[in-house]
Amino acid sequence: MANWQSIDELQDIRTDLPRFTRDFHALTQRLGLEIAPLAADHISLRCHQNATAERWRRGFEQCGELLSENIINGRPICLFKLHEPVCVAHWQFEVVELPWPGEKRYPHEGWEHIEIVLPGDPDGLNARALALLSDEGLSQPGIFVKCSSPKGERERLPNPTLAVTDGSVTVKFHPWTIEQIVASEA
Repeated sequence: MANWQSIDELQDIRTDLPRFTRDFHALTQRLGLEIAPLAADHISLRCHQNATAERWRRGFEQCGELLSENIINGRPICLFKLHEPVCVAHWQFEVVELPWPGEKRYPHEGWEHIEIVLPGDPDGLNARALALLSDEGLSQPGIFVKCSSPKGERERLPNPTLAVTDGSVTVKFHPWTIEQIVASEA
């Protein structure tokens, strides 16, 4: 199996990775978020064209295995387990989330967020996540916090999300790993 970086259909996201890494680091610095001790689960893309999502899917099918395909919030989302990881900071991501476009249009097609797992009671997720972020960072102009509970058609675990973004990149917090969520669908 090929390395994802050598796949023709994925060259745009290969060249986008340094931008994402730089912007993600800048966001964590603004938020006072110490990422070294945290377990990140997967990395996600964003696109605003079905053709882009379909091209990326063809690319990932050449360098990984489809872990899950589900309808979440009314749109398809595929999870691929790669044979060679995507590396950002100290993390090596084997799982890539590929969402099809939804109602929202993004200014950039490419890498968009990393999801960090904070195990524990789902009802306490927001408190655990916010405790990791500085009040000064959260109060800066252009920083937005969103709480949601995306749900796949067959998910059995409550999966709240706390997302913090600067409009360019996002860090998300969940109580479960993506593989635990996928297993709950079986």
